[in-house]
Amino acid sequence: MTLRTSDFDYTFDAGRIAHEPLENRDAARLMCLDRADGRIAHRVFAELPALLHAGDLLVLNDTRVVPAKFALHRATGGRVDGLFLREQSAGRWQVLLRGAGRCRPGETLRFDADPDVGLRLVEPGEAGQYLVEVAPPAPVGALLHRVGTTPLPPYIRRDDRAREARDRRQYQTVYADRPGAVAAPTAGLHFTDRVLAGLQEAGVHTTRLTLHVGLGTFAPVKTERLAEHPMHAEWYELPDKAAEAVAAARRDGRRVVAVGTTSVRVLESVAARHGAIRPASGWTDLFLYPPVDFRVVDALITNFHLPRSTLLMLVAAFCDPGGTQGLDMILDAYAEAHRKAYRFYSYGDAMLIT
Repeated sequence: MTLRTSDFDYTFDAGRIAHEPLENRDAARLMCLDRADGRIAHRVFAELPALLHAGDLLVLNDTRVVPAKFALHRATGGRVDGLFLREQSAGRWQVLLRGAGRCRPGETLRFDADPDVGLRLVEPGEAGQYLVEVAPPAPVGALLHRVGTTPLPPYIRRDDRAREARDRRQYQTVYADRPGAVAAPTAGLHFTDRVLAGLQEAGVHTTRLTLHVGLGTFAPVKTERLAEHPMHAEWYELPDKAAEAVAAARRDGRRVVAVGTTSVRVLESVAARHGAIRPASGWTDLFLYPPVDFRVVDALITNFHLPRSTLLMLVAAFCDPGGTQGLDMILDAYAEAHRKAYRFYSYGDAMLIT
């Protein structure tokens, strides 16, 4: 059976969306799904060290979310909302603009939070994207810190700008290190220093890679044929130390446990591109959907994802590598989560799929 985008719809109560994180990150619920037979157990994330095996290698994405959202205005007073996507070169950004339909190349839009600095439109791209120049030039990190806000997903509602300081802290993993993401690798939001210490005590190894989560993470698949979906590319790096740790785990027969779909995409991209795990960096537009064989990852920690999303498709593929029965398994698990009042999406609860 060939799966289509509409197969990845599911009935959902919007009241299950988690608009706020839990005060204690590791108090999140953890659904444990055995993909060999579909059995489900209900645990708490703080129990993770007892649920993994000594010798397992946990792979974390250490990207750091930047305050990528900002408000701009035209000389006429018209408002334009912006989202930083990446710095193409020094002083040149790729951004997403909403409300810029009447703007023309050469026009400068000023930041509401600092009108002395603006973005000069160089050329439009596809789907509201623009190449812009910062005028006058300013370091990207310092400027976004001053004028930007946390790029929370569109389904999380915020009316109070006073929440920004908390959002910058909460919408970030405790091990975030390398700035560049416009969305958090949300499976990692449940980790605490206590859980990481417990994993070390249990003999579970950890290593880190980087994938700067981009705009496409929340984009629904609009084509009915999965193969026709244009996947957004995201920058990644698998450093020497991480590549050595993953290769050693594979060689020794120890499990590689990916934290989040972002870690999966890096590991599987490197294996597909180079035929083996090795240090690598670059851009990946790898789209994993059923049926597909996973070359590296043995277990996955993930959140509950939106209908029709590439993330849900990846998880369905992981539940049945090489086949198409994983979709039924994951949708049954989601229905169970709904019945058990799990919290969904970025600030929601987690799954451990083994």
